[in-house]
Amino acid sequence: MRAVVQRVSEATVSVEERVVAAVGPGLLILLGVAAGDGERDAAYLAAKIAHLRVFADDERRMNLSLLDVGGEALVVSQFTLHGDCRKGRRPDFTRAAPPAKAERLYEKFIDELAVLGVPTSAGEFGAMMAVSLVNDGPVTLILRSPSEAE
Repeated sequence: MRAVVQRVSEATVSVEERVVAAVGPGLLILLGVAAGDGERDAAYLAAKIAHLRVFADDERRMNLSLLDVGGEALVVSQFTLHGDCRKGRRPDFTRAAPPAKAERLYEKFIDELAVLGVPTSAGEFGAMMAVSLVNDGPVTLILRSPSEAE
């Protein structure tokens, strides 16, 4: 499982020009599920992100987590994070999970964030979405679950 995490002052996701989710200060999480991922990957990555210290403390050091600052999360499914571009000119997406499995683990990831106490919104799985954000910092990180490191 891969996630591109961006610290934002605000973010929205729209489907067919209709806003389906919006957050204020917090994190925009683009989430890609791999074929070999499982529920443990979703739980691990949700906990990692919820506790990731990427928000400034009183001394302007990145020392506070999403939970510490009471921030929100906006989760957007993005299978293209598993696109392999090493050969040719067209990405190969064979490492991405099939849609049914990806949707189940995407929902599990969202549920895990909510259980941890993170106010969470989400895009529409499988939809063509327009994502708008104001990147705060900018701060952008790429995280992987343990199975991705194998």
